[in-house]
Order: sequence, then structure tokens, then C-alpha cells
Amino acid sequence: MATETNTAQERPVAGGRRPRGRNGARTGRRSSEGGTLNVFSHGILFVWALMVGMPLLWVLWSSFKSSGAILTTPWSLPGKLHFENWVNAWDKANIGKMFLNTLIVVGGSVTGTMVLGSMAGYVLARFQFPGNRIIYYLFVAGMSFPVFMLVIPLFFVMRDFPGIPLLATYQGLIAVYIAYSLPFTVFFMTSFFRTLPTSVAEAAMIDGASHARTFFQVMLPMAKPGLISIGIFNFLGQWNQYLLPMVLNQDEGKYVLTQGLANIALQQGYEGDWGGLMAGMMIAMLPVLLVYFIFQRQVQAGLTAGALK
Repeated sequence: MATETNTAQERPVAGGRRPRGRNGARTGRRSSEGGTLNVFSHGILFVWALMVGMPLLWVLWSSFKSSGAILTTPWSLPGKLHFENWVNAWDKANIGKMFLNTLIVVGGSVTGTMVLGSMAGYVLARFQFPGNRIIYYLFVAGMSFPVFMLVIPLFFVMRDFPGIPLLATYQGLIAVYIAYSLPFTVFFMTSFFRTLPTSVAEAAMIDGASHARTFFQVMLPMAKPGLISIGIFNFLGQWNQYLLPMVLNQDEGKYVLTQGLANIALQQGYEGDWGGLMAGMMIAMLPVLLVYFIFQRQVQAGLTAGALK
């Protein structure tokens, strides 16, 4: 009888359809909602990609057009490739010198930020001492200060700094960039070091490794995904920094790219070399795009490492 009852229960109804219960209805409803959300999110991402990608493509093809063509037919593709725009931007507009200045400043500041930020994050994440949480929350509070509130005090501090001239110098800009980027770097690296296993560091200490050796030879290689991720963010932010160098670096011979491009744009008028300006903008953007495309997977791995652990 039990076999017959089960067979009867599994027998399909007329039309070849099984009756759906509450679970089936909920599953169908969730599937429909998930599909709608998926289409909506993809649509938003597509619109965002157009908003970001179209200006970039416009600057790219405008860098190969003449200044007259840019003003008269700004949306048309270049009929003839004017490679001299790139040469003029590099030589006549002095973009090459500004590019070198930017490499010096950003290279030094990113290196200093990563070294100091990773060391501070490691100590705050791994060692318990009086004032640990206070120091951590001070770094977190540093992320809430807008840069506009700091430029005037920074100007007078750097101008009147005893012993070492800092205003309009490479070392001054590097120090300010490091101080500006440290709060988020310490916050990020503290959270990342907390996700790493403690057993490896304990084994190294048992084997006789010092704290410094444990950090540099054991923990720092394990934190490579996080270091790459925060390093990319620092590079992008410092490469595109505009307000700080405009206030703190008034020496034209030490202008960075953002300063130089803004100065060239102000001097252009309607009879300037707009093709050269577009080429200069592309030269400034190429390192950022290149770094992101090279380290794209590492950035994604670093951002998801904490969640996966």
C-alpha cells in the first residue's frame, strides 16, 4: 500500500505539470527577481562604462587631430594622424620634464607610504599595548579631514620649517604625499594583517627570528596581495593630485604633470595648440592605465582576500 501511495503521489497531473508548493513558488520568484536585478546592474555598469570610456576615447583621437579640426569638428575622427602633437607636447610644452618630476615625487611618496603604512598596520594588528586602539582610531580619523582644510597650515609649516627647506622641493612634496596617504594605508593594512594566520609568525619567532626579520621575510611576502592593492590606490591618488602641488610647489622647474597641464590649458586661449594639449593629457594618463591593466588581477585578489579568509 505504501508503494502504491507513493506512486500515486508522484504521478503527474493532467497536462504533464506537477503542482508547485510554496518552496517552488518562492524559488521562481527569487529567480525572477535575481534576473531583473542582474539586467539592471548590467545596464548601470554599461552606462558607467560609456561615461568613463567615451571622454578617454575622445581625448585619444583628438590628440591626433589638428587644433582647427578639434575646434570645428570636435566629434569627428581624425582624417590625418598628426603625430607631431605628441612631439610638441613632450618637447615644446615641457611635458617630458614634468613627467620626470612626477615620477620622482610619486615614486618616493608611494615607496615611503607603503613602507611606513605596512609597518604601522602590522604593529597595530599583531601587538597589544596601551594606546593601541587610540592610535588606530587617530589614523582612521585622519581619513575624515578634507585636504582643503590642510593646505594653508601646510604652506606655513613647510615655509617656516627649521633647518630644511621644504616649500617647492621634491622632499617637501614627498613628505606631504606620504602624510596624506598614510591614514587609509594604515587602515587597510591593519585589516589585512588581521586576516593572516598567526601560526607562521609564531613559528618564525620560535626558530629565533627577530621581529624585524619576521615582518620583512615572513609576513610582508604573505601580505603581497594587499600591498599591491593599496599601492595601486596610492599611485593613482598621488599621480592625479592637483591641489597640494598647486599650493606647495610654485617652482615652474619642478612642476608635476597636473600643474603643467592646468597651466598649459590656461595659456591656450582659442588660438593655442589644442592637439598638443590633448597629447599631453594622454601622456599623463598612460602610466595610470598601464599600471592598472598590469596589476588588475592582483588588485581584485587583494580586495577579496579578507572576505575569502
